[in-house]
Amino acid sequence: MRVWRVLPLLLTAALRAQEAFSVPPVDAPELAARGRWGVGVRTLEVVHAGQVDILNFDKATGKAPVYDRRLTLEVWYPAVIPAGAVERVVWETAMPGAAAPGVPRTFQTIGKALRDAAPVTSERFPLVVVSHGYPGSRIFLSYLSENLASKGYVVAAIDHTDSVFGNVQGFASTLLNRAADQLFTIDAMSGSAGEFLHGAMDASRVAIVGYSMGGYGALASGGAGYSKQGGSAKAIRGGYFDQWTAGDPAFEGLKREQIKAIVAIAPWGMQPPNNNWDEAGLAGIRMPSLWIVGDQDDVSGYEQGVRKAFRGAVNSDRYLLVYANARHNTGGNPAPAEAMGNFAARAFFDEPVWRKDRIAAINQHFVTAFLDWILKGDAGKREYLDEAGKGFQRRWALGVDVVHAGAGK
Repeated sequence: MRVWRVLPLLLTAALRAQEAFSVPPVDAPELAARGRWGVGVRTLEVVHAGQVDILNFDKATGKAPVYDRRLTLEVWYPAVIPAGAVERVVWETAMPGAAAPGVPRTFQTIGKALRDAAPVTSERFPLVVVSHGYPGSRIFLSYLSENLASKGYVVAAIDHTDSVFGNVQGFASTLLNRAADQLFTIDAMSGSAGEFLHGAMDASRVAIVGYSMGGYGALASGGAGYSKQGGSAKAIRGGYFDQWTAGDPAFEGLKREQIKAIVAIAPWGMQPPNNNWDEAGLAGIRMPSLWIVGDQDDVSGYEQGVRKAFRGAVNSDRYLLVYANARHNTGGNPAPAEAMGNFAARAFFDEPVWRKDRIAAINQHFVTAFLDWILKGDAGKREYLDEAGKGFQRRWALGVDVVHAGAGK
């Protein structure tokens, strides 16, 4: 049989055997384990009306038209699983680097959730908004989104228009819209989009989790206004970026009282020559924050990138989780089976030194500790942040460091 006929059969077998990424491996630290709730999932379409269409900026007039910006959300939530029903869902996504010879055009992600299951209404669960990188998708952090839902969170993950796998447009749209998409998603889930979760969601307790460009947005959503001298402000013409800069009345007046915490995974934008925040901007984060980065991050930078931004967020009670010898891929899912036969495709997902399922499990552990502490008031979970090895198997916390800086430090 020809190789090209065998490959689809092998991939199908691999997918059947694959566990959902939200189910951690046996060497995972304690808090990575899935929680007690069944998980439902639903796809929603929302429209942010009247947004600036920066990709059609007219140089002659110095103006850009407006448009209705459509976003697709994947929402995971604690659910009632009927007897005999199987929690299993499959998503198909365009493959990054699909133009390379031998790389399938799409890949599949397996989830442990039941499509459109009835939500649990005996409790009201906090809301977590998840924001991917450039490019990415609403499924790209399913290992974390689905895992958190099993622990009693409603999780809304965004497909950011113009930066989704298979449909990537100009970078200016991502620079301008990332935080706006996050804040609008909170409003949409608090309103009609979240109506199916009536009685099940508490939209007064919200966290934002952002990876790479999602982290760039999460910092701004959390209060860090961008610098007027930064790379993003210089890239967006027509003054349309002013409303996202520190000190601007529109930025300072944004509603963010319901946002209680942010998780910034390898947040992009502080590294030279972008320099998107200054001291005044970073000081605007006044909520607790968890930052996650590899100390060899060659996209967002470490010493002059993420760690510098972490140091500057002086009004946040904050933790920095550092992976020794990791680069930038500390946020998304492990590599799918379809990417394993091509280096360019696999390198988009994997790390050179770390097992990616190991990073995913450690992220599940620490993000759970942080969000349980902040959003659920479980003060005992803070110990897992203050004692970095707590919850790890003996000898297995190697390569992980957690730094704490209290507000005012």
